[in-house]
Amino acid sequence: MTRRRVLLEPGYVLHSYPYKETSLIIEVFTQHHGRVGLLARGARRPRSALRGVLLAFHPLRFSWSGSSELATLTGAEWVGGQPALAGIGVMCGFYLNELLLRLLAREDPHEPLFAAYATSLAQLAAQDDRAAVLRAFERRLLGELGYAPPLDRDAATGVAVAPGGRYAYDAERGPLAVNGSAADAVWTLEGQTLIDMAQDDYARGTTRQEARRLLRDLIAQRLGGQVLHTRDVLAELQDL
Repeated sequence: MTRRRVLLEPGYVLHSYPYKETSLIIEVFTQHHGRVGLLARGARRPRSALRGVLLAFHPLRFSWSGSSELATLTGAEWVGGQPALAGIGVMCGFYLNELLLRLLAREDPHEPLFAAYATSLAQLAAQDDRAAVLRAFERRLLGELGYAPPLDRDAATGVAVAPGGRYAYDAERGPLAVNGSAADAVWTLEGQTLIDMAQDDYARGTTRQEARRLLRDLIAQRLGGQVLHTRDVLAELQDL
C-alpha cells in the first residue's frame, strides 16, 4: 500500500467520529487529493492543538502521512476568511457534506467541485438564495461525477426546448417532449424550467419546485438506494 507525505493541503472537514479513547477519524475534502480519510491521534485530549480546529465549513490546511486508505493527520491550520454558517445555513452545509461523502470515491480529485463547494459555503454564509445555491451545487456535482444533465435540447430531435412545452426527463438521454394525454402518464416539467436550470436561474417558483424534484431523482439514481438524512430534515424545515 502506497505511503506518502502531504503538507498544507487546502481542505474542509466533512465528517468526524470518535476513534478509541482520545482520537478522531475525519473525512476531509481536499483541493488536490479529493476525499481523504485521516486518523487524528489524540485530537480529543483536552490540551490537543487540534481541539477547536477540526470544524466543518471552515477552510483549513491539512498535513498527513501514511497510506492512501487511512493516513495519519500530522497537522491542521486555520486559513480564515470564511464567515460562519448560521441557522438553516448550517443544515444546508451538512447536506452538501453528505452529498460529497456519499457520492465521491476516496482519492479522486475534483478541483472544480472543490472550488464550487467553497463558493457555495460563502453564499450560504451570506444568506443568499439557499435553494438556488443547493440546486447549482447539485448540478455541478452530477457533472463532476460524469453525468452532466442535458437540459436545453430535446433528446429525440435536437430541437431547442420550448419554454411553454412539457417534457419528460429520461435520465440517460435528457428531456423528451410530451403532448396531450401522454403528459398525464408520466411526471413532466416545463420547458422554461429546463432553460432556467441550464442558466442556474432559480428565481421562478415553478422552476424551483421542478428543479428540486428532477435533481433529487437524478442524484437518487447515483446513490443506489442510500438515504440522505440531511435532505429529509431540510424538507421538513423549509422548501429546500
